Amino acid sequence: MNLAYIPSPSTGVIELGPIPLRGYAFCIIIGVFVAVWFGNKRWVARGGTAGTVADIAVWAVPFGLVGGRLYHVITDYQLYFSDGENWVDAFKIWQGGLGIWGAVALGAVGAWIGCRRRGIPLPAWADALAPGIAFAQAIGRWGNWFNQELYGKETDLPWAVKISEGANRVAGTYHPTFLYESLWCVGVALLVIWADRRFKLGHGRAFALYVAAYCAGRGWIEYLRVDEAHHVLGLRLNVWTAIVVFVLAVVYMIVSAKLRPGREEIVEPAAVEAPKDEAADADGKDGKDGKDGKDGKDGKDGTASGGSTDATDPKGSTDSTDAEGSTDTEDTKTSVPDAAGAGAKEPGDGAGATPQKAEKS
Repeated sequence: MNLAYIPSPSTGVIELGPIPLRGYAFCIIIGVFVAVWFGNKRWVARGGTAGTVADIAVWAVPFGLVGGRLYHVITDYQLYFSDGENWVDAFKIWQGGLGIWGAVALGAVGAWIGCRRRGIPLPAWADALAPGIAFAQAIGRWGNWFNQELYGKETDLPWAVKISEGANRVAGTYHPTFLYESLWCVGVALLVIWADRRFKLGHGRAFALYVAAYCAGRGWIEYLRVDEAHHVLGLRLNVWTAIVVFVLAVVYMIVSAKLRPGREEIVEPAAVEAPKDEAADADGKDGKDGKDGKDGKDGKDGTASGGSTDATDPKGSTDSTDAEGSTDTEDTKTSVPDAAGAGAKEPGDGAGATPQKAEKS
């Protein structure tokens, strides 16, 4: 008798009035949120703008969900199209059944469309999102726990998961392959983060590392599972898929490193052009303000209205000269009273005549 085990939830659905809240769906939604949030942080650190990852995810996520469901239905068609099965169940995604291979493949198509619309290279975006996808898978695998599905062989290990009696399952304790894959995906995410910082991976190589590392773990985890699956040469179909995709990912990393070494300097052209445009607008505004101010013209006007013009004005110069009485040959004491107006009564006095001319002006 196994005294230690991981219990399974009695139900994967919580009824909130007429609205069913499904644990499987919650795990998928939370995983997508974490992937976009973490991918955005990495994208901004690479020189991109905030929000770009989410904008492209609007294309990638729906494509990924459709691709994941298609892969599951095609590879497990007997669950929906054999005698006694209802083909309508193929659309009931909330009951579980998403193939990661189809999700990544068709999700990449959606991401390519989104990147093309934004003028962004898909490999750079995929590199930023790679560890976030691994974290999302780690969270999403707990949806299998809610549905009591995709467990492994029977075991009495203390971390075995207890499965209750149900449709297409027998009560007992089994290897929690959902837990194994969840922990493996966390390790994959950490590996990609470390390798990206250490080797400055670029041009899709961080994403390729994520794919290769995930496939390496999926191979042995898949081998433990006991759910119904197609076999080719004695191996489950998903094991062969993991092997093929692993080889392709490793080849891509090797070839890409030779053809395009290093990392992209610019991942989002719009993020680089925006500061330049702002700087240009600021310079243009400053230049326009200087022109509108017409500082030179204002300075000229100020000179014309100031006292310096009086110094050059013939009349002004005459006034100042007469006020000092420097034009009179008489004694200085005599000329000063004349300037005050006493001499203005004597027409013959030169000093008195000059102030009269100044008053007229």
